[in-house]
Amino acid sequence: MASEELAKKLQSRLAATQEAEPRAEPRAEPGPQEAEAASSSSAELSAVLTRRQDINDGNAASRPTRVFNPYTEFKEFSRKQIKDMEAMFKRYDTGRDGFIDLMELKLMMEKLGAPQTHLGLKNMIKEVDEDFDGKLSYREFLLIFRRAAAGELQEESGLMALARLSEINVSTEGVMGAKDFFEAKVQALSLGSKFEAEIQEEKEERKRQEVDKKQRQAAFKQLQSAFCS
Repeated sequence: MASEELAKKLQSRLAATQEAEPRAEPRAEPGPQEAEAASSSSAELSAVLTRRQDINDGNAASRPTRVFNPYTEFKEFSRKQIKDMEAMFKRYDTGRDGFIDLMELKLMMEKLGAPQTHLGLKNMIKEVDEDFDGKLSYREFLLIFRRAAAGELQEESGLMALARLSEINVSTEGVMGAKDFFEAKVQALSLGSKFEAEIQEEKEERKRQEVDKKQRQAAFKQLQSAFCS
C-alpha cells in the first residue's frame, strides 16, 4: 500500500516537472539568401584553413614575382650611373622598406634644395607611380631619370628638379639632352661595349686588391719571422 502511494507521488512530481519545463520553439528554416551567405562563409573559411595548412606543410605554391634587373631594363645608363641611382635611392629610403614614400620624398627634395608643397610631392609620385601605391619603388625612381633623359619632363616640374639637382650626371653620356626616347635608345646601343668594359675593369680592380692583400700578408709574415728569430 505504501509502495503504491509512493509510486503515485513520484508520477505526480514527474508530470509537474515536465509541465514546468519551457517547450522549445521550432526553428525556422533559413531562407535562400541566408543559406547562400552561410555557404560562402564556410567556403572562405575552408580556403583559408587549407592555405594555412599548405604553408605549414611547405606545399604552398609561391606567388609569381617580377624579376627586375636595372642593368638590362635601363641600358641607356652605365653601370656606374645605375649604382649611383641605387645609392641615392637607399640613402633616402630611411624606412628600409624598398620604397620612398611621401615624407621621404619631402626630405629628399629639401636636401636637394628644392622643397615642394604637399600637393607637389603627390604629383611627383603620380607621374611615375605605375602601380598606384602612392610611393616610389626603385624601378619607378629610375624612370624619373629615364624620362628626364628622354626630354619627357616639364622644365619646372618637381621630377625635373630632382633629376637636375641630384649628384647623378647623365648628361655626360649624351642621353640627357635627347629629344626623343627612341633616339636615346639608339644611343644606348653604343654603350654595350662600354658596359662590358666596366665589368672587366671591376674584375681587374678586385684582382689588384687581392694581389695587394697577399703581398701585405707576406710582408707581415716576414716581419714576424724576423722578430721571432
